[in-house]
Amino acid sequence: MKTLIAAISLLALVSVNAQAQTATPNVTKRQEHQQKRIAEGVRSGELTARETANLERQEAKVQADKHAAKADGVVTSAERAKLQAEENRTSRHIYNKKHNQRTQ
Repeated sequence: MKTLIAAISLLALVSVNAQAQTATPNVTKRQEHQQKRIAEGVRSGELTARETANLERQEAKVQADKHAAKADGVVTSAERAKLQAEENRTSRHIYNKKHNQRTQ
């Protein structure tokens, strides 16, 4: 009987965790990668101070939107798509600013 109760409790716990889809590991990985790209651009002189500030502001907005999406406990597919679109836009901006022939 105790084994049955323990098994049911464990199953219930696992199912609750499976329903709470607040993890956004892909967004987090991309943010880390993009931060490295920005830092590399600063180090190499490919990004000006103004460009860097602009890119950092865009990354901060993605971070804020990620926290807002997680606030209700579930990140919907629409919210994930929005976050991915923001990350794609920021990635393009990083590339364009690093390759626009402006240097510090």
